[in-house]
Amino acid sequence: VQLQASGGGLVQAGGSLRLSCAASGRTLRSYVMGWFRQAPRKEREFVAAINWSDGRTGYADSVKGRFTISRDIAKNTVYLQMNSLKPEDTAVYYCAGYESIHFVNYKIVSHYGHWGQGTLVTVSS
Repeated sequence: VQLQASGGGLVQAGGSLRLSCAASGRTLRSYVMGWFRQAPRKEREFVAAINWSDGRTGYADSVKGRFTISRDIAKNTVYLQMNSLKPEDTAVYYCAGYESIHFVNYKIVSHYGHWGQGTLVTVSS
């Protein structure tokens, strides 16, 4: 499966952005899809994930209540709605996926075998 992320940009603190990740090559019916981010000089970290088959979601504590992950089954696309953005949310955001019937280890970077290119989100103070 190929993943194409888009939607990054420059926004002021408190603002909102919506990232999109379009998948091609196959349907995501049996996939877990996630968003990760990587700030300069930091490790890649988990942001949010969604179980494609039933819509269950999981979030990092740092974004809970501010970010929402969703999917559009018809468009084979996953979204990340980011509200109340903070300067510390500045990073390159990556969408990723792996095939699984379980929605358990979705926070673990190494579980994800498919990655899109990153999209830069910059939040100014």
